[in-house]
Amino acid sequence: MVKKLDSSYPDISTPLTHENAFQLLVATVLSAQCTDAQVNRVTPALFEKYPTSSSMASAPIRTLEKLVKTTGFYHVKSRRIKEISKTLEKDFAGKVPDNMDDLLRLPGVGRKTANIVLSAGFEKIEGIAVDTHVFRLARRIGLSDKNTPEKIEEDLMKITPKPLWPRLTLLLILHGRTVCFARKPKCERCVLSQSCLYYSSIKK
Repeated sequence: MVKKLDSSYPDISTPLTHENAFQLLVATVLSAQCTDAQVNRVTPALFEKYPTSSSMASAPIRTLEKLVKTTGFYHVKSRRIKEISKTLEKDFAGKVPDNMDDLLRLPGVGRKTANIVLSAGFEKIEGIAVDTHVFRLARRIGLSDKNTPEKIEEDLMKITPKPLWPRLTLLLILHGRTVCFARKPKCERCVLSQSCLYYSSIKK
């Protein structure tokens, strides 16, 4: 599957613009229910004003809300990045931890965010980031029949060689955005149609 998708998306990388692990962590939090393109339009001004966890932790919440408003759910997101920054300062000397256990200690950070930060920020592979696209495609294609991101991640990890975990995440996300839409997927354009449970069912 990775080989087939690679032929369609040969040159991809983490689409969130960042210069360090802290910026990647904040950008990933902001990307929830928002496009990466919109996050990339917001973060330059945010990081110019608050480039470190120390400055972000002391930022006025109203200012943060104004800066991240166009990413949606800005009340929650502004509080979240401020809380994360405070925790980084308090418990991790202002540095983003490079392991799963410590990342999951940060307020509101789950395995999806942690996997993205570890992979793109530290080149460490500990799991597969299951966002809404990966969740939908895994179930639709027939890679998993589970109902939670955690269980789907477990299934994908069992059937995919570990070095391909980060690549699989990016490929499924991009495929979900360009071909395998939530509504009216473009099955006629899909390189995975012949091995897809959903496509097999609609043919029948």
